[in-house]
Amino acid sequence: MEELVIHTDGACRGNPGPAAVGVTIDRQGKRIKEISKAIGQATNNIAEYTALIYALQEALILKADKIRVFTDSELMFKQVTGQYKVKDVKIKALFEQIQHLKQGFQDFEIQHVPREQNQDADRLATQPFKKEAGQDGCTAV
Repeated sequence: MEELVIHTDGACRGNPGPAAVGVTIDRQGKRIKEISKAIGQATNNIAEYTALIYALQEALILKADKIRVFTDSELMFKQVTGQYKVKDVKIKALFEQIQHLKQGFQDFEIQHVPREQNQDADRLATQPFKKEAGQDGCTAV
């Protein structure tokens, strides 16, 4: 069974503001894919959801059977696992897309982790802001 370990993060400057996503995908302990992409104007929650959508789409392309997703977004985690209802109309459309994409896997697991355990995805999510500002260091978001 093909298993991927995925970390996702979304970031924005301002809320809403310029937003980006970061995703890492590992197979058997080795990094096989990184995604760092600006997504335009969005809220932080929309960026978090969009990062998960990118991750699920990429996992389907990679033909994974099982995925374990780690996120530092407690809200998204609790909504995706059914602990919280999704009330925001824009988030609801993204939530429904995630529910649809999840059907492509034999096994889908999502876990909430502290931000410190999601540093690579966070770095990728903030990378487009560094490029935009022409900086080498991290931009506070």
